[in-house]
Amino acid sequence: MIELAPSILSADFARLAEQVQSATEGGGTVIHVDIMDGHFVPNLTIGPPVVKSLRKATELPLDCHLMIENPDQFIPEFCEAGADWISVHQEACVHLNRTLNLIKSHGCVPGVVINPATPVDTLNEVLDIVDYVLVMSVNPGFGAQKFIPGAVRKIRRLADLRSERGLSYRIEVDGGIALDTVGDVVRAGAEILVAGNAVFGQGDPKINAQKLLKTAVEATLQKV
Repeated sequence: MIELAPSILSADFARLAEQVQSATEGGGTVIHVDIMDGHFVPNLTIGPPVVKSLRKATELPLDCHLMIENPDQFIPEFCEAGADWISVHQEACVHLNRTLNLIKSHGCVPGVVINPATPVDTLNEVLDIVDYVLVMSVNPGFGAQKFIPGAVRKIRRLADLRSERGLSYRIEVDGGIALDTVGDVVRAGAEILVAGNAVFGQGDPKINAQKLLKTAVEATLQKV
């Protein structure tokens, strides 16, 4: 099943609840929240208080993507604020197994993320304990970046590994997802599509979300 996860990074924060509602009406089923600390990535975004406010504005799962150093320090706080899913970067975690189990212990769904230069095989030892794997198709830190084509190969590799090992994690992709790239990632095996600029960049988020989801679903029918 293909799901659209509108990323609020590109939304108008002065009208956040309204924009989230509009994207939801367009078919968004997960709200993607980018948490950046200015250290792990060169940008600062939001913390638990915004997640807490957002929790009141939507019943959809909040997918909190932690692009931060020392995620263990903040995981309990984000869970308490209302996060449903929490993903951490392989590159930021010294003890990745422990961090993923910490997310689980607080009642959240654990996910792991890899940057464009990180090979899929670095995740071999945790694929059996994550619910989803997020493939970054841009270098994290900013919205509206150009899609890095190598992500397609990584998505395909993750789909193959899942099948070979009889696992059930889902595959999420984030970065440069738009009408001209969504078909390739879906055909490769991506199931959760994070889109910020393509949904909130310009025009009506509801219509933008509908178009993107329609293009993605049509692409699954062409899957080889």
